[in-house]
Amino acid sequence: MEKLTKKEEELMQILWELKKGFVKDIVAKYQEPKPHYNTVSSLIRVLQEKGIVGFHAYGNTYEYFPLLRKEAYRKIYMKEIVSNYFDNSFSNAVAAFVKEEQLDDKEVKELIKLIQSK
Repeated sequence: MEKLTKKEEELMQILWELKKGFVKDIVAKYQEPKPHYNTVSSLIRVLQEKGIVGFHAYGNTYEYFPLLRKEAYRKIYMKEIVSNYFDNSFSNAVAAFVKEEQLDDKEVKELIKLIQSK
């Protein structure tokens, strides 16, 4: 699967949150300035052609829903980031977050527990 564009990711974040919705529902969830209805409709058609979004037809109206789960995309995306920026090492990625103090003590403890449980 190819990586989604920024606009596609933004739309998918909204659709994952909504679980399903019509174009008007999706447009309503965007922050200002909201994209035009036709822009969102076109973007959804692209995602539909890629097999990432499905729909139910109600006459001339379509209700869209994600076919790609957020967790599945996150896994693909994280592997790409780790490969491209951390020499394909998850430990280097975690170390970068710890070194840059992006994790608080509670998160570090949770991470240690997770690692120990593996």
